[in-house]
Amino acid sequence: MTREKIILGIDPGTTIMGFGLIKVVGKTMKFLQLNELDLRKYDDHYLKLKLIFERTIELIDTHNPDEIAIEAPFFGKNVQSMLKLGRAQGVAMAAGLSREIPITEYLPKKIKMAITGNGNASKEQVARMLQSVLGLKTLPKNLDATDGLAAAVCHFYNSGKVSVGKSYTGWDAFVKQNPDKIR
Repeated sequence: MTREKIILGIDPGTTIMGFGLIKVVGKTMKFLQLNELDLRKYDDHYLKLKLIFERTIELIDTHNPDEIAIEAPFFGKNVQSMLKLGRAQGVAMAAGLSREIPITEYLPKKIKMAITGNGNASKEQVARMLQSVLGLKTLPKNLDATDGLAAAVCHFYNSGKVSVGKSYTGWDAFVKQNPDKIR
């Protein structure tokens, strides 16, 4: 019997959170969904975090993913942006961990490399490659959704390989692997 699994990919953000879902049957992946949570109309940062958490829980409860792949924040010049992005990622991770779903983080360069073969590929190049590989008829206006889908596809490509990124199977695993983040 061929094992099936669903992977939820998330590109966290406090402006737009992109996400995509794929179903894996054996060694084949099938596109399920991609979309985004548009948070631009909200000014309250804490409300945005609440909405990210609720939308992630809703996706989990609707699609029952077996694993979550999430894009890790990359260090930029703006510390405030980095902090907000880290919070968005943490809230999405907390939603998955609250449902005991294993989570793996991928750096943006690793995702781009897995999808296009080029760690410096543009969002457009990643989107076009996903369109080709998964047979998507159209691409969304905002490419945050395809970035979320790219995280899921990257995870599929890396499953079975060692050292794919940081993985957490629950709160206990997260605490053990991050003693410096616990006070």
